[in-house]
Amino acid sequence: MSLFENLEIGFATALTLQNLSIAFVGCFVGTLIGVLPGLGPLATTAMLLPMTYYFPAESALIMLAGIYYGAQYGGSTTAILVNLPGESSSAVTCIDGYQMARNGRAGSALAIAALASFAAGTIATVVIALFAPPLSLIPLYLSPADYFSLMLFGLVGATALSSGSQLKSVGMVLLGILLGLIGIDINSGVQRFTLGSVEMLDGIDFVPLAIGIFGLADILANLMRGPESGKDVLTSKITHLWPTREEFSRAWPAALRGTGIGSVLGILPGGGALLSAFASYTLEKKISKTPERFGKGAVEGVAGPEAANNAGAQTSFIPMLTLGIPSNAMMAIMMGALMIQGITPGPQVMTQRPELFWGLIASMWIGNIMLVVINLPLVGLWVSLLRIPYSILFPAIVVICCIGAYSVSNSPFDVVMAAALALLGFLFIRYDCPPAPLALGFILGPMMEENFRRAMLLSRGNLETFVVNPVSFVLLIFAVVLAVSMALPSLSRRREQVFQED
Repeated sequence: MSLFENLEIGFATALTLQNLSIAFVGCFVGTLIGVLPGLGPLATTAMLLPMTYYFPAESALIMLAGIYYGAQYGGSTTAILVNLPGESSSAVTCIDGYQMARNGRAGSALAIAALASFAAGTIATVVIALFAPPLSLIPLYLSPADYFSLMLFGLVGATALSSGSQLKSVGMVLLGILLGLIGIDINSGVQRFTLGSVEMLDGIDFVPLAIGIFGLADILANLMRGPESGKDVLTSKITHLWPTREEFSRAWPAALRGTGIGSVLGILPGGGALLSAFASYTLEKKISKTPERFGKGAVEGVAGPEAANNAGAQTSFIPMLTLGIPSNAMMAIMMGALMIQGITPGPQVMTQRPELFWGLIASMWIGNIMLVVINLPLVGLWVSLLRIPYSILFPAIVVICCIGAYSVSNSPFDVVMAAALALLGFLFIRYDCPPAPLALGFILGPMMEENFRRAMLLSRGNLETFVVNPVSFVLLIFAVVLAVSMALPSLSRRREQVFQED
């Protein structure tokens, strides 16, 4: 079918009353959790994941996607008005957005952030519609050895580009793979790592893992930080929501550059909104003829990162939908939502469930329009919500988490598992161990094992199959290069420490 026929299927799916309502709910909830510091799209989608079991697959994905890119919009409101990033990718927006607000240009900053995000989201959706179909044909020509090497490259890439200690990221990936292998071995029927528990025979469900690691663990970490401090909510009336001509002339080139950066980095393993926003801000400051304006209210420092984080958020769907490989933790949760529905993400989704794939793409166009309407006229509501103490919010969040963990299998064991994983997740946060690589390892680990063992069966146990196949060999080379480039800076820093001690 042609692109226009596919889009016709997509809009027919997205424009039903149910999916329009669900898209609006997703965008509204995404904006809400983006606005409220202490929450985030990972924790929220983990909490709402059980709810998607009762929706059709396309409706579930439309809602979760709306939450994800809606949080990119909402996070800018908090960053500009409070100098607190409601979403991690909005941290860069704090630098110049808050300074614009202090200079009496809060309305212009909010409008620029919303318009840049809308433009980036629209262009990124076009990128998905154009490039996802040809990419979906690639896996049809891949052998099990190629698939294993592709997943290995994805994990190494996600680890190499993650923030914080890369050694800890590697450890978290390995732990995620280990947790994903718990249960009965499909090939031999032998129990693995179940500790003699009958409830563990089917392995750890992704829902309690996501709720515990991302939802409840964040609550524990926020409570340990004590009462909110430094939360200076802008109380003056916000006026002049339309930017001046000079601000607009500075903003739109930055937004276009940010869209390009986000569209490319979103596809890469470990990319997405956060990396795109930082890369865009760095580029804008480097190419500016007046870099001294940055940090003092430069409009490019708002437009570029806001366009980049929204474009990166949306194009990160491409590898998940076409290759079945999540590029970040949020896409791992999206894969979990599809698996709950009994759908295996990959190239077959586009051919077997075109209404799911193209309905999601069409909903992104609709969702971006909804988000502009939600964000700008309701800015007074978001300012009022910023004054709600976290001590009132967290009990409701805990209840939702427990209900969500229980409702998947109606099992108290899942609630206990979520609580245990929450303690583990809190320790991860306490010792700066990023939980996102664990989620990627948990999702990809069993798939890597399956393809590895299938490749070994086909080659009769010959490991040369991974280097004989040209695609597998090239991917392994890329993975080794990334791993070496990741290890060299750590080794050089260690060598410097040894010299200093001597």
